[in-house]
Amino acid sequence: MATVPPSVESEKVDYLNLPCPIPYEEIHREALMSLKPELFEGLRFDFTKGLNQRFSLSHSVLMGPTELPTQSADVVKIPAAHYEFGTNFLDPQMMLIGRVMTDGRVNARVKCDLSENLSLKANGQLTGEPHMSHGMVNFDYKGKDYRTQFQLGNGALLGASYIQSVSPHLSLGGEVFWAGQHRKSGIGYAARYNTDKMVAAGQVASTGMVALSYVQKISEKVSLASDFMYNYMSRDVTASFGYDYILRQNNARLKTQFRLKTDYHLFPVYCMDRLGLCLLVQISVAVLRSCILIYHSSLHQDSEYQILCRLRGKIDSNGCAAAFLEERLNMGLNFILSAEVDHKKKDYKFGFGLTVGE
Repeated sequence: MATVPPSVESEKVDYLNLPCPIPYEEIHREALMSLKPELFEGLRFDFTKGLNQRFSLSHSVLMGPTELPTQSADVVKIPAAHYEFGTNFLDPQMMLIGRVMTDGRVNARVKCDLSENLSLKANGQLTGEPHMSHGMVNFDYKGKDYRTQFQLGNGALLGASYIQSVSPHLSLGGEVFWAGQHRKSGIGYAARYNTDKMVAAGQVASTGMVALSYVQKISEKVSLASDFMYNYMSRDVTASFGYDYILRQNNARLKTQFRLKTDYHLFPVYCMDRLGLCLLVQISVAVLRSCILIYHSSLHQDSEYQILCRLRGKIDSNGCAAAFLEERLNMGLNFILSAEVDHKKKDYKFGFGLTVGE
């Protein structure tokens, strides 16, 4: 008599103990890590000197051409050089970062954990140019299976977002924003689905913006990423495909791990061997929303491996190809190569840099 195999019961989902989702503004973070490296042109040198475990000083020098805005399609560049002095205070519950640049800009950023679930983030920039100074305050509340944020900025800029886990792998969210100075408002929706091998995210806003991204983890060292951007108002469409390849890594377990963080910001950050990545997304005619991703250059997200060499590259539908190489030569010494080729504009960029200090 044939035996009937026992039925395999499907895994039950405990909807009362769903994981807490990532913040609304970070739903595309894995794709941004691969597709939006901090490309630069010319020579860059960053030096960080730690005075103690919490306080450090940083010096940054960038020498290279600067593009000038023109009415024609031709690219016009002029030689330029910039120096930046910074101070950094890093504490488990507070982070203070300040920057002073030779062009007269002064930047400051604060992150403070008011409680176990509530954190405060603030940043500001002072410039000598009229109407270019700005500031923003962000309150982030982390619930058991949800996150909510409230933003307040100059120019009567108000925003709020909420994201909720609806399953162990799926989270849904929405946002509203109001720019009182320009009398512009909008609403947006987002969805994110993630597993151990892939991450898919989608975002749509009433301003006409549609953003889709997908990341596939091929192996422990290789990941492929793609994104799609569409603006209904201007009919602009851009698609890109990229890769993230870890050439060499150290299998030693690290005692300290840094998580990916995000904040509203408008300038790059170089501190304690961290690299900054700035992304500007237009949410209205005159309002730009800035999201900066900060990560430790020697750590792969959610990994216990120390990255010694990492290569990232992409190509988009506009004919622009780019590559970014980070090589750890020694403890406290990193070498960086950056290259970008825009065939449509006939614009070619190459840069190399050194990062000294831990």
